[in-house]
Formats: sequence, C-alpha cells, structure tokens
Amino acid sequence: MFTTSLLQVVGSSHLQSIATGGAPGSSLSIAHLKWDNDSMEAKFSEEDSFDLLSDPSHDTYPLFSCTRLSDIGIGGGPRIFSRHFEDSPSSSAASGDEDDEDHLRSTTTSMESTNKRLDYMLQFLDRKLSSASPAKTTADSLSVSRNSGLPEFIGRGGDEGIFKLPPRAAVHPGRPPCFEVRPHPLRETQIGCYLRTLGATTTHLWAGGEQSLRVWSLTRDLYSACSQGEDAELDTAPFFESTAGISPTLCMAADEANHLLWSGHRDGKIRCWKVPLLNGGSSSSSACGTNGKTRFSDALSWQAHRGPIFSIAISSYGDLWSGSEAGSIKIWPWDAIERSLSMTAEERHIAVSSLERSYIDPRNHVKQNGLNNSLGADVKHLLSVPSKGRVWSASYSSFTLWDARTRELLRVFNVDGQVESQAEIIMPDLPMDLHCNAKKDRLQSSIGFFQRSRNVIMGAADAVLRVATKGTFGDDNRKTDALVSTIDGMIWTGCASGSLIQWDCNGNRVQDVQYHSSPVQCMCSLGLRMWVGYGDGIIQVLNLEGKLIGSWTAHGGPIIKLAAGADYVFSLANHGGIRAWHITSPGALDSVLRAELGGKEFLYSRIENIKILAATWNVGQGRASRDSLMTWLGAAASSVNIVVIGLQEVEMGAGFLAVSAAKETVGLEGSSGGQWWLDMIDKTLDEGATFDRIGSRQLAGLLIAVWVRQNLRLHVGDVDAAAVPCGFGHAIGNKGAVGLKIRVYDQIFCFINCHFAAHLEAVSRRNADFDHVYRTMTFSKPSNTFSAVAAGSSSAAQMLRGANVIGAQSVNRLPELTKADMVIFLGDFNYRLDGISYDEARDFISQRCFEWLREKDQLQAEMEAGNVFQGMREAVIKFPPTYKFERHMAGLAGYDSGEKKRTPAWCDRILYRDRRSSLLTECSLECPVVSSVLEYDACLDVTDSDHKPVRCILSVDIARADESLRRQEFGEIIMSNGKVNSMLDRLFGIPETIVSTNNILIQNQDVSILRVTNKCHKETALFHIICEGVAVIKDSQTGYHHPRGCFGFPPWLEVTPVMGMIEPDQTVEVLVCHEKFRTLEEFVDGIPQNGWCEDTCDKEVILVIHVGGTYMNRRKGHRIRVRHCSTTRTKQVGVRLSSDIKKQPQVLQRSDIQRLSNSHDIVEHLRNLHSP
Repeated sequence: MFTTSLLQVVGSSHLQSIATGGAPGSSLSIAHLKWDNDSMEAKFSEEDSFDLLSDPSHDTYPLFSCTRLSDIGIGGGPRIFSRHFEDSPSSSAASGDEDDEDHLRSTTTSMESTNKRLDYMLQFLDRKLSSASPAKTTADSLSVSRNSGLPEFIGRGGDEGIFKLPPRAAVHPGRPPCFEVRPHPLRETQIGCYLRTLGATTTHLWAGGEQSLRVWSLTRDLYSACSQGEDAELDTAPFFESTAGISPTLCMAADEANHLLWSGHRDGKIRCWKVPLLNGGSSSSSACGTNGKTRFSDALSWQAHRGPIFSIAISSYGDLWSGSEAGSIKIWPWDAIERSLSMTAEERHIAVSSLERSYIDPRNHVKQNGLNNSLGADVKHLLSVPSKGRVWSASYSSFTLWDARTRELLRVFNVDGQVESQAEIIMPDLPMDLHCNAKKDRLQSSIGFFQRSRNVIMGAADAVLRVATKGTFGDDNRKTDALVSTIDGMIWTGCASGSLIQWDCNGNRVQDVQYHSSPVQCMCSLGLRMWVGYGDGIIQVLNLEGKLIGSWTAHGGPIIKLAAGADYVFSLANHGGIRAWHITSPGALDSVLRAELGGKEFLYSRIENIKILAATWNVGQGRASRDSLMTWLGAAASSVNIVVIGLQEVEMGAGFLAVSAAKETVGLEGSSGGQWWLDMIDKTLDEGATFDRIGSRQLAGLLIAVWVRQNLRLHVGDVDAAAVPCGFGHAIGNKGAVGLKIRVYDQIFCFINCHFAAHLEAVSRRNADFDHVYRTMTFSKPSNTFSAVAAGSSSAAQMLRGANVIGAQSVNRLPELTKADMVIFLGDFNYRLDGISYDEARDFISQRCFEWLREKDQLQAEMEAGNVFQGMREAVIKFPPTYKFERHMAGLAGYDSGEKKRTPAWCDRILYRDRRSSLLTECSLECPVVSSVLEYDACLDVTDSDHKPVRCILSVDIARADESLRRQEFGEIIMSNGKVNSMLDRLFGIPETIVSTNNILIQNQDVSILRVTNKCHKETALFHIICEGVAVIKDSQTGYHHPRGCFGFPPWLEVTPVMGMIEPDQTVEVLVCHEKFRTLEEFVDGIPQNGWCEDTCDKEVILVIHVGGTYMNRRKGHRIRVRHCSTTRTKQVGVRLSSDIKKQPQVLQRSDIQRLSNSHDIVEHLRNLHSP
C-alpha cells in the first residue's frame, strides 16, 4: 500500500533518477528509485548515499540525513513513519478486541496521514530541486518574478514604519509553540453551531456550542488524525458529539469524581452528560463528522430556571449551584441529584419531576436591607472557592459571598470592595416534628414566591434607575467579566478595563494590577500560575503575586474561554478555534519545541496554487453590453479560481451622493445601478454553476465584489467588508475606497477598490487619499454576505469601529491592511502623465513607446519616491493609457478630441503586495503567500465608457500547514523526544512529602490535626485535599464509599485548609473536625418541607491529599481514612471493632486510628521518615 502511494506520486514504474547536481554550498547525492517486479516494491539503491540538500549539521532536513533508505523504512526495512502504525503483532491482538469497523477506520486514517506526508515531502523535494539553479536578479526596481511572471515595478518604503509586515514562520516566533485542537473554522460554516464555552478535566476536554456539545479525550485522541467522512472536520482532533438540537450552551461545570459534565443552557435547562469515551471502544472510533456513532445523549435534564442559565458551579460540598436572570440562584443538593441519577430509564420522568422541585433558594434566608441592587442583578458568574468552603456569585458590578455548607449569605460588596449592606440571616422557626400540614406548606410557598418576586421587581427597578441616571448600564470599564480562584486561597477578577483585582477569601480587596488595556474575557489557574485571556486575542501568564511572566497574541480575535486539562491550557476564540498551549509556557521548553517542530516543516506543509483575476473599470455612470463584459471577463475568467471586480462611478450626481451618505449613516448601502452590475457579472461568470459570489460592498459610486470558483469554495470564507469615504470632509463617497477581506487557505487576502482625487495637479491629494484609506480601513462582518443584494455592514458601526481602531493604531502602529498576507489595490487612482502635452502623448502611444511614457507617470514617480503605495508591486505597463476616450469609438483614435483634449493617462491601475521581502523569497510557512503577474492588459475594444477596463491575472502560491499532521508531529515530539522528556521530568518533579497519619477518628465536634511536611529543600510543594468517598457504617459494616459531586466533602466534615502551598522544609497543619450539621431532609420549590433532623449514624470518608509541584499536573496521593463515631455509639464500636475486622477488611483496627493533639512532638520524627 505504501509503495503504491509512492509510485502514484512519482508517476513512474521504471528506473528513475530522483536528483542530480546541486546548488553551490550544498551537497546533493544521486539516489535511484527502482521498481522491482518480483517483490512489487519501490526501492532506493542500497549502495547509493541519500544525503539530499543537507548542510554539514544535517539538521535542516533531518529526514534526508540518513545514508541508507532502509533506515527510514523504504524497501526491505521498516515502513516509513512506522511510529504512526502499530506493529503487526499488536495490531492483530488489538483487532481481536476491537470492532472491525473501528480497526479499519484506524488503519485507513493512518494510511491517509502517511500518504499526505509522502505527498508533502515530494513536493518539498521538487521545490528544492527546481530552485537549485541560481536565479537571475537585477539591482534596480524593475525585476522579473522568479515564477516566470511579468516584469514588475516595486515601490519604495515597504519595509519602513507602519508598512512593515508582521513575522510569520512554521512555528510563530512571537508566541510559544502550540497546536490546533480545532483550527479556525470559516465563519460561513459555523452558522448555528459556534462553540461558546469550554471545560476540561485531567482526561477530557468539553466544548459547548449552539446546538450540541463536543468532547475530546486528552489521553488517547489529542494528537490523532480524524477519520474522513462526509461531514468531517478533517483538521480537527477526533471528538465525540452529542445529539443536535439542544439549546445553546452558556456554561459548564465538570464533575471528575463521577465522570459527569453539567451544562447550563439558554432555555433554562440543566443537562447532565456522562463521558462517552469511558464506555469502551478504541480511540479510532472517534470521528470528526456527524455520523450516528459519534452521537451521545444527556443522562438527565430538567427545567432549572425560567430564563437562561449564565453560570454554574459545584461547591466544595458537592452541591450544584446555578445562576440566572434577576439574581436567581438555585442550589441543587447532591443527595437529590444522586437519587435521580440512580433511577432507571423508565423512571426518568419521576427523577426529573422530583429534581426540578428539590432546589434550595438561598435568598429566601436573607432579609434584604438595601441589597436589591446586588441580589437582583443577573448572576453572570459562580465560583466555588474550596479553600474556605465559599461560593462567590458575581454580577457585572457586585459580588456576593455564600457559605457553601450552610448556604448562608456572608457578604455583599461592589468592585471597589465596599460593603453595600450587611445582610440579615433569617433562620426559619421550624417545628421539630417531621410532618408539616398542608396549610403551613402553602403559607411557606407563598412567602417564598412573594420574596422572589420582590427580588426580581426591585432588581429590575434599580437597573432602570441606573440607566436613567447614568445613561448606560453601569460603568463598562469597571464591569467584571472573569473570576478565578488560585491555590493560595486568593480570588482574582478581571475587568473590562483590562485591570486584574486580587481578593482574599473573605472579599477584602488586596491589590490590583494592569498590564493590558483590552477587556479581560476569561481566566484560569493551574498550580503557581494564572492565565488571562483578553478581548484582542492576547494571553498573559502571571504568578500568584500578580507579576507578569509572559504575554503573546494567541488568536486573531477575542479569547472567550480558557480551560486547563492534562498538560495543556486550552484557549477558545470567538471564531470557534481551539488551541492547546503547554502549561510550562512561557519557559525553556518552548525553544526546544520550536526548533524540533520547525525542523519538520516539510512533513506538514503544502503549497497550493490559485489564479486570481483582478479587474477594474470606471463605467462613467453607464451600463455595459453583454459583449463588452464577455470581452473583459469571459475568456480571462475561464482559467482562474477567484474573480475580483472593482467598479467606479456606477452612479453619481449630487442627489445620489447625498442620499447615499444618508443611507450609510443608518447602516444601509447599495443601489439599483449597483445591483444591475452585480446581476450582469453573475450571468457573465455563470454564477451559481461555476462561480459563487461571496461578498460585495458599495459606497456611493464605488462597488467591489468577489466571486470564487465552486471547487475552491470550501477553503474560502470569513468575508468582511469595509468602506472609507475620501470626499468632502472624509464624509462623501464620490471619492474613497471599498474593500473586501477574505480568508483563503487560512491566509488573509484584502481587495481594495479605490477612486482618488482627480485633476493633473492633485498629486498630493491622491497620496493623502491612499494614506487615509490604508491607515483607517477597518473591516467588519457584512450584514448579508450571500444575499443577492450587495453585502455590506453598518456604516455607523463602521465609523465606531474605525474610531476605535485609530485609537488602537496609535499604540500598535499597524493598520489592519498591514496584517494581511496579500493586498490588491485596483481602481481609478487618477494619476496622470506629467510634463507632456496631449499631442506628444498621442505620438508616443501610436508608436507604442510606453517605456518613455512610463517615465512621465505620476504614480510611478511617487512610488519611486516612497510617497504612496509603499512596497507594492505593479507589472510593467505595456498597454496604452486607458483615459480619456470618446464613448463608442474603438481603437486608439478614440482618445478625447474635444475642447479640453485631456492628455491620455494610465488612471486605471492594479497593484498588489504579497509576503515577499525580496523577489528571491520562496513560498513557505515563513513567507506563506508569493505571487507573480501572468497577464496585465486593457480591453481597448470596449467602448461603453470614457475609461477602458483593465484586468490582471495573478498566480499565487499559498503555503499552508496541515494542522492534523502538525498536531501529530507535535505529539510525537512531546512523547518521544528524549531532550523534551528529560526537561519535562525536571519541570514536573514532585517534592517529597510525608503525612502524619493514615487514620483519624473523630467524635461530635472533635478537632484533629493532620500534618503534611515538605522534605524537599528547594522546591515548594502544592497540596489539594479531596474526599474520595463517603460511606455509612451500619452494624460495624462499612458500606460502599460513594463520591459526592466533584469530590466534595460531606456537610458534617470540615477540612481547613483544603489546598495551599508548603514551602521547603516546612509543615502545614490541616484541621479535620466534625461540624454539628443539622440537615434538612427535603426541599420543594426552595422551601423546606419538614423539620430539622440530625444524623446519628457512624460515617467514614476517604480523604486524598494530592501533592504536586509547580504546575500541579502530576501528583502523588496520600489516602487518609477518617471515621466519625456518634457519642452514643463510640463504646460499642470500640468493643466490636476487633472481632469484626476479620470479616470486613476495610474496617480499621482501633489501634490504627489516631486522634492527634495540637503538640508538635512528632514533627522532628516525621522529617526523618520517607514518604509512604
């Protein structure tokens, strides 16, 4: 199968010479490909050296540094890239355990990846061989493109100031190495299915979308390739997807203890999902399509709120908290959830009905003394703080602290830390009997209803008051958009102003820092680090003291969610792309990964070639015949992939310009004349059958539109539009520019149609028009990209966005057009011929002496001086000037012969800029777009206007990374590279620690001390205590230890601190105590339905102390058995314990259970012990 693929690529079945000769300074040996008819294999000659285009270090192209082909797996040796296959014995063994279809899919996917690698390698080899001979160069600005294109003129000043292009590379030099879990999808493919939130555990990554959920396995499929399918996202890591049709997911909370995920939705429902990858099946069964096998359903769902659920969290005691509109908070007790989950599918309706009414409304216990502003605001965030057993709820402008165990309100304060009012806790005076009559039930329900109604009404009234007094909903710059708790017990909040505020666990403001002015969108913490995502795509990493460790641009748009899982921090951008960043970034590992991954570029990069037809025409308010359009576009469009049309003076006149300007102010654009032109060009290009129009934009008489050939349509999208008026006061569109921005093979292309100031002497005004357009053009999403009407965006929004961008440019000094990989300017630039008369120009034109005329061209002179179109290129003009002609007069005799006798000029031009810094630069991921002009001419036979239409055909090479293969190579480096593994072992080292005991016995309100000692002399140890399970002891028999939600503690047990840091050679004391917790048996609609009761059963919990290093991703666990014995039963337990231990091995002997004092007698002894 491998040899067949190789021969298909090479296209030969006989002796063939792969390479001969070499470039100066490089070695190139001869290798022969032989087709062996006996073995039916392709082999390289064993005696020939295979040292192809490698430098003396043999590091540039590592694949070709071997001397025998059998070393890389061709011919008699192992198969090429054998690391991506399973050996035959293991494959056979696995096939016996796996489904045949899964095994076939896995094999097919591996072969597809291998074949692609071979294709990319051979393409890379072909490029290197074709460029081995030295290219001809010239010193002046008139140069010949290396791609056999036309000679070009290059403007000066392209590498200076704001026109300098941002760097690109196989591994971006401005940020740590990462890989794409889900590459940036085209916006047009995401309608109704955007991903909006993210959650992660140590084993899985979850993403919530507008119609479904997705889950990735972080242990098996993270680096794998997708199996191809009809609807497959081929570059996305393999995932499972839920059934479609659910309401948009707004928030998520993972319960790692029970392998569950809780999601809150816009329709007010909470859904519970079980991890589908735990139910067997190989990783190969994961797919990136939407076939039935990858679909899974929710395990439980119920109507939790009437409005959307904005936030959800699991408290340190296992209860589920949810927040919605108007301050609505509901607590769903774990006991009720556990009962519902234990019911069978036939009992699902009973489970849902009982769970819907089991919630606790904590606000019913609060008498609001001026707290309407806070408790009535939308609950945008809920944060569980395990260190002190708290839950924080946050609106945009205030915070509320709750006790997670008692569900009591502790404090309400604003973003400045000022306490708004002290809440008064209402403890209902409930009778001690367990039965309440119906009358009392109705009374309590009525009280709860009116209390909640009052909360909603007062909160809404306060919001209206704030709008009336301030004009906006609070101060947007002070708005809280993100919260996170860190392992040291602190809480950090992020504001719209970009500031970060640190709070202690009691809600006291500690400090605030600011390193960026963009709004904070999301935060997450892992170990001793905190990650912050901003609205402009920046990620910053801080330590727990708030000091900046690193900062980089992670995405091209806002980062809406960060989640930490396994060894990575995952970032979700608003466009739906997900990237994985190693948790050690920024750090020493980055340089190693960058070098290793960059050296393998040829394995995952490919060059695509497309043809672009760019055409411009000043139609002079006229309309063209079909024959004229066919002459201009018909034949030229037959061999291209993208068509860009720019028209000027579609409609003009003072009245039309005034109406157009008025329409732009309310977000309307387009005209009947513009629509006529679009319809006519549609027919000329056979729109709908051959080409698809993907976008257009009109500003007064300016119109631009783009068509894409249908076989390229899947790789083109993200259409944005822009308009910049340059007329009177930069407000009227008689002069100006319209533009479209698209993404082609993940590279940004911008097309700008311009009409600059007229008249011979207005050179400086034309230069200023270009500068204004280049600096201020800001693209935004069109209002209706695919409609028959010209697609566009609100001009008012455009002006606002433009104002914001101008402000941003004063800091970044990079216009949006600078960031594009390719820019094409076309239009009526109105540059004239200077220093020549009408008659002289006509004589030179008739003699076709265009070289002399070009010396009089104002545009060429200004470009040579670096005053305009800096760094842009134009093919050398070899056609007559296109202005000014008499209408309906063919040939060169049609030049203006009227009273004014305007001197002919090349007003209509097409210029471009790609990624090249010089003509010799080759297309690669470092320089991803390289272009050349194949044709540049004017259609002199078209006579419908006083201008002649101009067209230009460009050949564009686009380097793109195959993100699926790149992700596999990244995983191979992480898992198999010795240097990387050695560094990770050092970075993820776990300090040696010891724990004072493995067993604790407590009675009512007892307090025991558990000591954890860090024996390491240099490294700080981090610890986190969880409750692995709770069991009830009956008749000296210990039942099954059931975990509560998210390894939460039972309400009767308090452990303090739950997490923290242990400095070198230090000991931390953890208090383990029994709390007298009187638990309510049941809540219905937020109201208790019976009296207090106290649990007197003996209980046992298993605590696990997780100890880790700086990143807390690799941990060691110390298990501690904690038994609570009721006072009335302590004696009985002590007597029967020894006799029952033989029958029940999990019950500890009395001598093993230690009650610890407050003394430090054993500390010194513990220091000399080794960890268990």
